[in-house]
Amino acid sequence: MLDVVGYDSVDALVKAAVPASIHAAPHATTVIPVAATEAEALAELRELASQNRSARSMIGLGYYDTFTPSVIARNVFENPSWYTAYTPYQPEISQGRLEALINFQTMVTDLTGLTTANASMLDESTAVVEGMLLARRASRSKAAVFVVDADAMPQTKALLRHRAHAVGISLVELALADGATLPDELFGVFVQYPGASGRVWDPSGVIDAAHVAGGLAVVAADLLALTLLRSPGSLGADVAVGTTQRFGVPMGFGGPHAGYMAVRQGLERQLPGRLVGVSQDAEGHPAYRLALQTREQHIRREKATSNICTAQVLLAVMAAMYAVYHGPEGLRAIAEDVSRKTEALAQRLRDYGQNVHHDAFFDTLRVTVPGTAQNVIERARAAGYQLFWADEATVGISVDETTTDADLAVVASAFGAPEADEHGDRTLPSAAFTPLAGVDAVLMREDEYLTHPVFHDHRSETAMMRYLKLLADRDYALDRGMIPLGSCTMKLNAATEMAAVSWPEFSRVHPFAPEADVRGYLAMIEQLEAWLAEVTGYDSVSLQPNAGSQGELAGLLAIRGYHDANGDDRRRVCLIPSSAHGTNAASAVLAGLRVVVVACDEAGNVDLDDLRAKIAAHADELAALMITYPSTHGVYEQDVVQITQAVHDAGGQVYVDGANLNALLGFARFGDLGGDVSHLNLHKTFAIPHGGGGPGVGPVAAKAHLAPFLPSHPLAQRADHAGGGGADGRVRFDGGPVSAAPYGSAGILPISWAYVRMMGAEGLAEATGAAVLAANYLAVRLRGHFPVLYTGASGLVAHECILDLRPLREQTGITVDDVAKRLIDYGFHAPTMSFPVAGTLMVEPTESEDLAELERFVEAMIAIRAEAVAVAAGEWPADDNPLVNAPHTAASVIAGEWNHPYSRETAVYPVHALVRTKYWPPVRRIDNAYGDRNLVCACPPVEAFA
Repeated sequence: MLDVVGYDSVDALVKAAVPASIHAAPHATTVIPVAATEAEALAELRELASQNRSARSMIGLGYYDTFTPSVIARNVFENPSWYTAYTPYQPEISQGRLEALINFQTMVTDLTGLTTANASMLDESTAVVEGMLLARRASRSKAAVFVVDADAMPQTKALLRHRAHAVGISLVELALADGATLPDELFGVFVQYPGASGRVWDPSGVIDAAHVAGGLAVVAADLLALTLLRSPGSLGADVAVGTTQRFGVPMGFGGPHAGYMAVRQGLERQLPGRLVGVSQDAEGHPAYRLALQTREQHIRREKATSNICTAQVLLAVMAAMYAVYHGPEGLRAIAEDVSRKTEALAQRLRDYGQNVHHDAFFDTLRVTVPGTAQNVIERARAAGYQLFWADEATVGISVDETTTDADLAVVASAFGAPEADEHGDRTLPSAAFTPLAGVDAVLMREDEYLTHPVFHDHRSETAMMRYLKLLADRDYALDRGMIPLGSCTMKLNAATEMAAVSWPEFSRVHPFAPEADVRGYLAMIEQLEAWLAEVTGYDSVSLQPNAGSQGELAGLLAIRGYHDANGDDRRRVCLIPSSAHGTNAASAVLAGLRVVVVACDEAGNVDLDDLRAKIAAHADELAALMITYPSTHGVYEQDVVQITQAVHDAGGQVYVDGANLNALLGFARFGDLGGDVSHLNLHKTFAIPHGGGGPGVGPVAAKAHLAPFLPSHPLAQRADHAGGGGADGRVRFDGGPVSAAPYGSAGILPISWAYVRMMGAEGLAEATGAAVLAANYLAVRLRGHFPVLYTGASGLVAHECILDLRPLREQTGITVDDVAKRLIDYGFHAPTMSFPVAGTLMVEPTESEDLAELERFVEAMIAIRAEAVAVAAGEWPADDNPLVNAPHTAASVIAGEWNHPYSRETAVYPVHALVRTKYWPPVRRIDNAYGDRNLVCACPPVEAFA
């Protein structure tokens, strides 16, 4: 490979590609230990895990222990066919996970009683924020007031305050369940149902009042409770949000979990995030795809109404399959059992003189214990149980599906009740109690839900296993072959890195557990923060953002907070190059900044003259520049230091988007090239799998002067973090939360910890070198067939290259879509299409692919070009050839007469190697426009597939 690209060593290649002005100086000392073996890394993780005290969490607040059915744990959560897939941009080879997401959307719409749900949100609290923003967009009211239920989750209220302030929304907190009167002017109201205190009440009157005032009603609802309680839709809600965590997804110290959002009819096109819909393929058969893709943030940019460009697909699949496996009867039985146990505990506490706050509840109690709340909690903790400290006189208790009658008796004893009854029984029998005994009959659910056959046909483990296998076989993931998606870094997710996420010491931990019970997690997090700070050249890191988009937002909010603290509240302009990721502009808008676009030159670099002109025009208002390095065009910009210096000279801050860090790690650092703050994609550079389009982790790293403005959390175990230049080497983060949990999706942080631990500093640099070598090898091998659109001063690309297919279209009529779909016939996932330049393919092979796989891709691309040339030469008609008809299913070449001018073998076996290894797409090319005109976002009837 080095011979082909013309360099003697990988080190020489990368140093030639990376500008000399930003080469990182060798570290005299490093906090990253020497690379460990797999066995050593697992042993260290076991030691960290052992420091997390095993306890039964009954804290609640939206997080519950749950039983993940083993068939789902083994065949989804721990299965690379599911966790190594990417976002379904090529729907023909994503039909399995798309069907699973249709199941998820159907489950949510059925339980919430609303018409359309999206394919998941990042968590409940951020979903509430998105609901607030949707209400503002859709309301006919001009008011800036949003009413918040006083009985909302504390983390949600904190997140609402932080996010509302940035966009000029005025929050009014009211005790809605106690009959508080709504303001005369508002654009929306938010209700927690049931409340954080456990209280169940009828919010329909509040919802009606909000509508009269011209506002929309957003209801955060517990899906398990909705199997027994009336749905938000039946109560008049416009939007329902929440979490699906308790549907078989481990707590994981806060995530990842799939939030949800559903809307009433008429609001479908206001939905943020991803929406899966039903369309049809070239033969008229039903087929799934992402619907309404014009809402994607890379298209809308500064006009975006949300920066959520992803989902929590893997976790949404788990939650949906939990419902598929249990069915409506099983879910209702679980809910009834939880409710009976809660009733039994409440009665035992009342029998022994305790004051239980509410008579109507589902799974949560608040108990008044004047001045002794901490004593009760400590007694429970000594017995192995975690309860919630609401205040010095109030204790919260939440019951879940894992709670036993014996647990109830022990918890009751922490309040002073005897551990055994008069017969010596140490359990608290719950079967005799009536579910929702104190709830008004008007709130009891009577309508059916989950009636589609998919929620009834897979009740045995045999049937469930085969269903999951069937869906996995319809997908293309990294376990099949290379996914060369530019800007996405689809690298190996090593099995050893993945191992610890299933351990109960990491997976069954509540995010608000007391500090003494999570010392192992906190130690691992501090180590990972320190390692990430060192390799990026920053002082402090927050791991709270649970997506790259949220990391962007956190970084920009930190910049805004810094300027405001310095009295520069006029600084609200954010400069963004025209080539940037679309979420950059969307995040800037949500941080209350005004986007000004900077032009790029013909080489794909930031236009320095235009940059200087924009800086001069907005010097007094300049808040920040957002720049991706290496650039979105896949090159190392030579003038990056001049760019960052020009911004600093004008009083602005520099945000470096870390999406392309895999091309830099070990050779240069964002902090050294002038960055003040960056987000990193742990689901790219640091080996967390993409999971079919989520989960992700987007930590935000900052220099010392911005560190105090990084994300905080009201329920964090520790307020201070390493770095930041303090006298004791620590700094307090006070920026306000951007995610529901203090450390975001902490349950998957062991993956990145293990990646860095087993690579060491040298291994990280070697990975960068291998990625850059692979990209340049492909560029050299293919440039004679497809022009490589951008290269750096040395003629080299970074970790990805852009192949220009526009000349091919001009010469042959074959489009980039045709090439992408034909690659499926060759057994490949297509590279990124038409981003950042329309009519191109952006190819990123990563360091994980070997020479044989790279050569297989080269062979496919050269062969496809030859096919296009044959079309241009008239060998095949322009409207009937292997490219425009691609992809070809097995049925399409077997059923009926073959009337095409090319052979069946050419259609499905264009290269001989495919005869033994063929991946068969389940559907033909999908008609996206048809699906958008006929929007269907729930399970189609079985007859549709007849």
